[in-house]
Amino acid sequence: MQRRFTLKALTAAVALASICAAPAFAADTIKVGVLHSLSGTMAISETVLKDTVLMAIDDINKKGGVLGKQLEPVVVDPASNWPLFAEKTKQLLGQDKVSVIFGCWTSVSRKSVLPVVEEMNGLLFYPVQYEGEELSKNVFYTGAAPNQQAIPAVDYLMSKEGGGAKRWVLLGTDYVYPRTTNKILRAYLKSKGVADKDIDEKYTPFGHSDYQTIVADIKKFSAGGKTAWCRPSTATPTCPSTRNSATQASRPRTCPWSPSRSARKNCAVSTPSRWSATWPPGTTS
Repeated sequence: MQRRFTLKALTAAVALASICAAPAFAADTIKVGVLHSLSGTMAISETVLKDTVLMAIDDINKKGGVLGKQLEPVVVDPASNWPLFAEKTKQLLGQDKVSVIFGCWTSVSRKSVLPVVEEMNGLLFYPVQYEGEELSKNVFYTGAAPNQQAIPAVDYLMSKEGGGAKRWVLLGTDYVYPRTTNKILRAYLKSKGVADKDIDEKYTPFGHSDYQTIVADIKKFSAGGKTAWCRPSTATPTCPSTRNSATQASRPRTCPWSPSRSARKNCAVSTPSRWSATWPPGTTS
C-alpha cells in the first residue's frame, strides 16, 4: 500500500514539477532531490526513506520513466543538522537543478527548508506526519496531522476497549512536533474533562538515553489511576532506551503507550506490539 502510494506520488510530483521547470525538463533526465539524513541521530529513520525513494525511482525508470525521460536521483546527506538541511536544499535547487525534492523527517528540519523552497519556488514532498499549523504551496504534507492520528488515539485510549485511561503522560523529544502536538493534546484532554493534575508533560533532548528517572516518575504517576502514555516524538534516536523505558513503565492493562512516530527499524527493536496502543489499533507509522 505504502509502496504504491510512493510510486504514484513520485510520478505525479515529477511530472508536475518537470512541466513547470523548463530548464530541468530540457535535460536528458529529470532530476529528483533526495534530502534525508544518512548520518547522525536521525539516520536510522531517514535512511529507510532514502531507500524507498530510490526504489520507487528505479521502478518508474524500468517502466519508461516520466514524460519519456528517465529519473535521476540526486542524494545528499544533511547529517541530522537542521541548518544544513537549508544549505543542502539550496544546493539541490540552485546547483543541481532538481525538479522536486523528497525529504526531511523532523518538523524542525522541514521548517529549516521551508523558507528556501518558497524563495526558490521549489517543491518539497514531506513524508511523515506533522503537527499542523503550517501551510505552503511549495510543500506537499503527505502525513497525518494531530486531529487525524493523535486525537483518535486518545479517544481510543479513553474508551473501555482502549483501557479507559484517566491520567496521561505526554512524553516527547524537545522540538516543535512533540511540543505543538502535546499542546493540542492537552487542550483536547481538558475539553474532555481531564484536570491539569492528571496530565504529566515531559521532554528529553535528541539522543537522550537515560530514562531511569522518567520511568520512575511514570510509575509513580500511574499509581494515581488508569494511565496512558502518549509519545508524539521522534523515538528513533533512542531505540534501546525507548524499548527499555516502555517495558519498565508500561503494562498492557495498566499503562498502554502510543508512539506516533516510528520507522520499521524502530519497531523491530521496540516494545512488543501488544503493548502499543496506536491508531488504528495495531498499526505503526
